[in-house]
Parts: sequence; structure tokens; C-alpha cells
Amino acid sequence: MKRRKVNAILAIALMVAPLFAQIAYAERLVTSLSTHRVLISSNFTGTSLVLFASIEDSDGTRDKPKKYDVAVTVRGPATTFITRRKERILGLWVNFESRRYPDTPSYLAVLTNRPPAEFGTLELQTKHKLGLSFAALPPSIIADEEFGTALLRVKKADGLFHEETNAVTFLTPTLFRATLPIPGTAPTGPYEIDVQVFTNGVLAAQQSTAIEVVKTGFEAFVAQAARDNRLDYGLGVAFLAFVVGIAAGLVFRRN
Repeated sequence: MKRRKVNAILAIALMVAPLFAQIAYAERLVTSLSTHRVLISSNFTGTSLVLFASIEDSDGTRDKPKKYDVAVTVRGPATTFITRRKERILGLWVNFESRRYPDTPSYLAVLTNRPPAEFGTLELQTKHKLGLSFAALPPSIIADEEFGTALLRVKKADGLFHEETNAVTFLTPTLFRATLPIPGTAPTGPYEIDVQVFTNGVLAAQQSTAIEVVKTGFEAFVAQAARDNRLDYGLGVAFLAFVVGIAAGLVFRRN
């Protein structure tokens, strides 16, 4: 009798499981990015990338149009960020307490079609890192309000953390576009672009792609020389400074 119950439960589970799988993977994303490589030269002041994406019904079961929410997150290379609180001691301002945040995005942009709080529950926002604070910091650090807020404030002031709640535009019910800003102060390295689609407070589709921000021209040559030949680069800089100093001395002496 007990074995029959177990077999019946297994049979029901096998019948129901495909239904859940279909719900979880019923949508498919097809994305296209204007470029996957951003070149930084001496006069680079920033640029923008254009993302187009189409939401497709992967199993053909969509019976009527759905209302979608979209979040596009751009993350730059990870770095370690330190926030410090200053205290005044004997009339002097000194660094007193600090927090160290490893694996913090050096650049972060969160673009949505409406405020992430309207996507669903707070649990949904935390789990899928919706919104600037959730995308930048884990919940344990967000709870440390003073230092976490300071980190967000400094990064925003530097133009390296950016959030727009109306930056994703639907051209049709299933086709949307977003303009991704890359500021002039953007660090070089690999960037990850994560596109998430939600419907009725549930993740319906997700896709990631990557771009690379690289230096070009004389700046790239100098950066590579400093990285690959540190000794020669240091000697060259010292020699150049010596020559410039002598030349300046001769010019001023002649005057």
C-alpha cells in the first residue's frame, strides 16, 4: 500500500514537472548590440550603445500579449572600494572608521522601463539585484546604511553609478530598446550586460552579453609599456623629465 502511494506521487511529480519547466522557460530573448568594443582615445568624452531585444515565445503557447518589465544592468570590471568616516580629534580631521567592499563594480548602470519597486516584491528585487543599491551591494552591506550610502553617493558623483527608470522603451509589446551610457571616465576592461525580463513578478527570460572598453592610440601604447616593461618605462620617464628640466633651465636662463 505504501509503495503504491510512493509510485503515485512520483507519477504525479513527473507529470507536473514539465509544466513548471515550460512556465519557467516559456520566453526567449534575442538581443542585438550596436557594438561590442568601445575605443578610448585622448579626446574621448563618453559614448552610448544601443541595445535592441525581442521577447519570443519559445514553445508557442502564448495565447495573448503579456505585459513585461525589463531591467538592463551594465557592470564594469570588479574592484575594491573603501569608504572612510572622518572624526575630528583635537581640531584635526582624521580617518577613524572604514569599510572595505571587494568585488564592487567599477562602473554600474541599471536601466529599466519603470521603477524596479513596481516589478514585484522586495524579495524579487533582492534576488535579481533590481535597482542600483541591490545591484551594487549585497543585502548585508545595504543594511550598513551609513557606509553603503556613502559608497553609492561617491560613485554617483563620479558618474560611475547610474540609474534610469524610464530608459527601456517598448517599440511593440515584445520588442524593446535601451541606450546604454559609457561615460568618459569609464575604466577599461571587460563589461557584462545582463538583460532580464519579468512578467507578473516572475523572471520570464534572461540573457547576458559582454563588451570591452579599451584604450587606443598613444594612450594605449603608454599604458601597455607601463604594464609590460616597467623598468624601461620608469627609466624612460625619468630620462624624459631630466631632458625637459635641462631644456627649461636653458630657456629661462637665456631669457
